[in-house]
Amino acid sequence: MPDARWRGERELFEDVVRVLLIDAGAEPLPLDMLALGASGFGPFAVEACTGLAQAGGVLGGHSFDAVLVGVADGDAALRLPHWPGLSQATPDAAVVVWLAAPCDADLAKRLVQAGVQDVIAPSLQDHGCSAEVARSLRLAVERKRIERAARKACATDLQTGLPNRQQLIEHMSQLLALRGREPAPMALLVIRVEGFGTAEAALGREAANVLRRKVAVRLRASVRASDVVAALSQDGFALLLASTEAPLDAERVARKVLKALHPPFAIAGQQVGIAASVGLACYPADGDDAAVLMRQAVAAAAAAQASGRGGFVNWQESGWQDTSAANDG
Repeated sequence: MPDARWRGERELFEDVVRVLLIDAGAEPLPLDMLALGASGFGPFAVEACTGLAQAGGVLGGHSFDAVLVGVADGDAALRLPHWPGLSQATPDAAVVVWLAAPCDADLAKRLVQAGVQDVIAPSLQDHGCSAEVARSLRLAVERKRIERAARKACATDLQTGLPNRQQLIEHMSQLLALRGREPAPMALLVIRVEGFGTAEAALGREAANVLRRKVAVRLRASVRASDVVAALSQDGFALLLASTEAPLDAERVARKVLKALHPPFAIAGQQVGIAASVGLACYPADGDDAAVLMRQAVAAAAAAQASGRGGFVNWQESGWQDTSAANDG
């Protein structure tokens, strides 16, 4: 019968850990599934595959909490950072490397820098090592969850729950990297909103916060589920149209956004109006760098605001020049 300590572990770890086991070494990994589940760090649902090439296909079609990669020696482990599947797995899964040979500190450091959560080197001849593997997998998964939660907290606008500027730039950069292989147009809209200060002065700070959240809701309702709405500042928002089929799609969305924000908002029993200006920057016409496109859209929004409320301006029509890229060097 399990002792109290074992029962405590089972109560603590009740969720099933989905594991992809990749046998990329010269010898099969001696993983005892019964011992793995009975360790107290489970339960585990394990899917196995042989070789990194096959694993890449599996990762493309399924999601896992952890990926356990078994490699034969240090040279094979050093090739892992160049394996495309590693970048597929590390954003969401905890990757643990099972090394058949002894692991030195420099190798472990390189693998961790590449996104690996842990490196273990139990003997391939020791069939009792499953408990060690189970412990490493579970703790790696828990560390990954904490890491994701911290990253999300740092990348989220607390008032609206929307991604913040940094998170949007990172997402844009990832999309642009993919566009390098599969070109497809996309657009960035920056919306500058006037009226939060007036609402705060008249109704208080919390009322202004409610107004900002309601603006975010209307923006979210104005675009597709695949598009991204982000909060850039207290009076600035952004819409990333991940794909546009026609050159005028971004302008059509800009008009839709302005129309959605035009009716007043019910705040603290009063009707509160705002004014919005939209700036557009498009890929690839206006550039292929996330930071540059952001600067262009922000500048175009400022030009739209200066030219009159309730309008939008394309970057190329704004009359601004993006000199900051040269100055950044």
